[in-house]
Amino acid sequence: MEELVTEAVEIGRLALAYINRPAFISQAIVIIVLFACAYGLAWWAAPRLEAKAREIKGWPSVLRLMAILLQRLVWIGFVGFLTIAYVLVQSVGWPAQSQLLSTVLLLALAWLVISVVSQAIRSRTLGLVFAIVVWIYVTATILGITENVAAVLDGLGFQIGSFRLSLLWFLKAVLFLGILFWLAFSIGNFLDQRIQRSRELTPSLRVLAGKVVRITLIVIAAVAWLSAIDVNLTVITVFSGAIGVGIGFGLQKVVSNLFSGVIILLDRSIKPGDTISVGETFGWIRELRARFVSVVTRDGREYLIPNEDFITHEVINWSYSDDLVRIDVPFRASYEADPHQISAVAIEAAATVPRVVEAQKPVCWLTEFGESSLEFLLRFWIRDPQNGLTNVRGAVLLAVWDAFKANGIGIPYPHREVIMKTPVKIDAR
Repeated sequence: MEELVTEAVEIGRLALAYINRPAFISQAIVIIVLFACAYGLAWWAAPRLEAKAREIKGWPSVLRLMAILLQRLVWIGFVGFLTIAYVLVQSVGWPAQSQLLSTVLLLALAWLVISVVSQAIRSRTLGLVFAIVVWIYVTATILGITENVAAVLDGLGFQIGSFRLSLLWFLKAVLFLGILFWLAFSIGNFLDQRIQRSRELTPSLRVLAGKVVRITLIVIAAVAWLSAIDVNLTVITVFSGAIGVGIGFGLQKVVSNLFSGVIILLDRSIKPGDTISVGETFGWIRELRARFVSVVTRDGREYLIPNEDFITHEVINWSYSDDLVRIDVPFRASYEADPHQISAVAIEAAATVPRVVEAQKPVCWLTEFGESSLEFLLRFWIRDPQNGLTNVRGAVLLAVWDAFKANGIGIPYPHREVIMKTPVKIDAR
């Protein structure tokens, strides 16, 4: 530690001696002036360029790139002015007057590139940490003090057995973690989009293949990260085996749902877009996730049903093998009407409802001679159960009601016949 302090003091002494040189002062003034010019140029050009960017229609990627560059317009102008100044100083033969200019130019260019690349990371916190760590490393490399900085950062730590935990190790871990997992997620999203657009695979297989690709890439990134930061994988294996039993009891449902999700995707019993009924929930499947299935109902509610329920409970899939769904509507009619006419009128009325399939004609059957009415069952077919069942039943019943009114067919009320066994005297008044 004393050696590091002595070396730091020596570096500070040399830095002060360098700062006091006239060449440094003149270059520093030029750099400050150039930054002020870049700031003024950005202040003038930003509103005008933003107005032009808003005119771009139908190119979201280009618009997003323009927004990123507009946010860094000061640095873009600063790098441009530094480049021009460096070229002019070199052209007049003053290499001693360009050393600081070249260093600041490289640092500004590095920060500009790193800040743009960090925008690809969705998390702002991770993106900022990634940008700072990478820029520190690039700065140390440009200044030629990488070994000195590494020694200082490594000195800020402590020893745990044969493993040394230091600030240098932490920064390396964060850097590699950000790069590897960003690559894993980016490649995973790209491959998943290509898989989802494939027409050769069924919807269930597309979902399964996308999940397998993402999980595989994440596992590979995690193993590569552990190897890169010099973590012994044997220790991880022993540790995971020791706590695996305890975690297993607490995560039984989670593991069950994960494996149930894989089974659902393999047997293709349900898929996105299917209309299903699970218990009291009726709706259509929006998405299959690793732990649950997202089901959207007619009232706009989204139910997150665990995958295990689709394995252990009874599930009605209205569109499993065919999108043709039969609906039964019972009704009653008066004994005074002709049953043949009642059936014909009901079939004709059901056929007038738009959602009823024309190719599969409705049928109507007399099912029972009731106590006070004839009992009928009207059957018809639809192809869009996701649009609701109750509403189409109601529409058919209204059509039957109107048809009965037009044809003079009555719908009786329940009535009872009372027989008096003992004579009853009726007062004529």
